Amino acid sequence: MKAVPRGGFFYYMENRTEIGTLGEFGLIKRLATPFTQHQGWTKLGIGDDAALLDASNQLTVTSTELLIEGVHFDLSYTPLQHLGYKIVTLAVSDIAAMNAIPTQVLIGIGLSNRFSVEAVDELYAGIKSACEDYQIDLVGGDTTASPQGLIISVTANGVVDSTQVVTRSNAKPNDVICVSGDFGGALMGLQSLEREKQVFLANPDMQPELDNKSYVVLRQLKPSARFDIIHELRELGVVPTSMIDSSDGLAAEILHICQASGTGARIFEKNIPIDDETYLAATEFNLSPLTAALNGGEDYELVFTVSQADFEKVEKIADVTAIGYMTDLKNEKVMVMKSDQIVNLTAPGFN
Repeated sequence: MKAVPRGGFFYYMENRTEIGTLGEFGLIKRLATPFTQHQGWTKLGIGDDAALLDASNQLTVTSTELLIEGVHFDLSYTPLQHLGYKIVTLAVSDIAAMNAIPTQVLIGIGLSNRFSVEAVDELYAGIKSACEDYQIDLVGGDTTASPQGLIISVTANGVVDSTQVVTRSNAKPNDVICVSGDFGGALMGLQSLEREKQVFLANPDMQPELDNKSYVVLRQLKPSARFDIIHELRELGVVPTSMIDSSDGLAAEILHICQASGTGARIFEKNIPIDDETYLAATEFNLSPLTAALNGGEDYELVFTVSQADFEKVEKIADVTAIGYMTDLKNEKVMVMKSDQIVNLTAPGFN
């Protein structure tokens, strides 16, 4: 019986099957077998040189993510099943940001020889769970050897009617800025996991203390794409004027919309949604909860704008908050503090 690192730091795996015993094609067959198709326009999936899709008269939306171990994820505290779920969420969240519905994914993985067949099974169990939750089909991908670590590429497809498509570039002055959910939780989950990793490295007998951080840890390890909001907007007959998902932090996403739309923005500190657990965790780390919300990233909530007329419908959605409005002053990208002081919105990558 061998000790193997896993999310809660170590667990015992009774059996380890080397990938070489299956071969590349045997591994592909093993990974593909559990998956079932959910989309009628997936005409041909895994098993040929390429997938065959028939989107009829709808627009096809495509997005790709590339994740590298040690850069985008740390397997010392990230369970492989959670990682599998998360990589699908990252890609389909971009589909949601276009007001589209996800339909298929393609997964490419590079594996070093430290990964067993059982480890890859666990990764794909998470991928399968995400495919079932989002009702999408795994239609292809690739597997190859990696000199070290784990490399994952995921491409997601989606469809949207031409009258429903939403970009970052159509926000208008006086449009209301809305957000789903809350912000900063993923960052505080990451901070908590990193701290417990250092405690474990110093003393492997210590057990992680994360009982009071279940929400923020889950926000980091297993985020969800907000297709519930997309469906609610459609039921209300609302097409946002612009939209983006919050992978880089709330401030950055608002600045992206301003830049693409040629507008300014004014948001209000008092309106920014922050969960109580996020607030407490940030305080524990001597970090401003507001900073965590604005610049944390990886929350995968939706940030969108709607006209004043449509906001009367949108405010009925329970998990949507209005945080400000767009302006016609391109150089005005500001936040009004609770003290009524006005400060400029800033984010990494914006000068």
